[in-house]
Amino acid sequence: MSENGFEPKIIGFLCRWCSYPGADLAGTSRIKYPPNMIPIRVMCSGRVSPEMVLRAFRAGADGVLVMGCHIGDCHYSSGNHRTIKRVPLLRNLLGYAGINPDRLRLAWVSAAEAPRFVKVTTEFTETVRELGPLSQEVAHQEVAHQEVRE
Repeated sequence: MSENGFEPKIIGFLCRWCSYPGADLAGTSRIKYPPNMIPIRVMCSGRVSPEMVLRAFRAGADGVLVMGCHIGDCHYSSGNHRTIKRVPLLRNLLGYAGINPDRLRLAWVSAAEAPRFVKVTTEFTETVRELGPLSQEVAHQEVAHQEVRE
């Protein structure tokens, strides 16, 4: 827990074929990692649309983590190629909207990489914890916009 008591709420979109089993392996292996992420199983990281990410933020997520198969290992051939193109564009859009792009992360985790899953999840949780609540960041942006208008 952070000094101010803030614990981030993170939504994780995990590939059904690689990242979700990696998370499962971490759990069954009893490897400790922060419980802040709510995993959502998707058939492919390529199916995670910008709208889904924006809805997660709108619903109160402080961070969104997208995990998929390593490049070249996608069960749908090119789904993760779509993701690797989409996420940087979405990070730019978030920055334009006043949301720190570091609140969105993309990572490749295979079914056999439980330690990597734990590392990525832990690092991202720490990053978001340091950024603070999204609601605070958005409120700061609204105050700045009001000051510009006046």
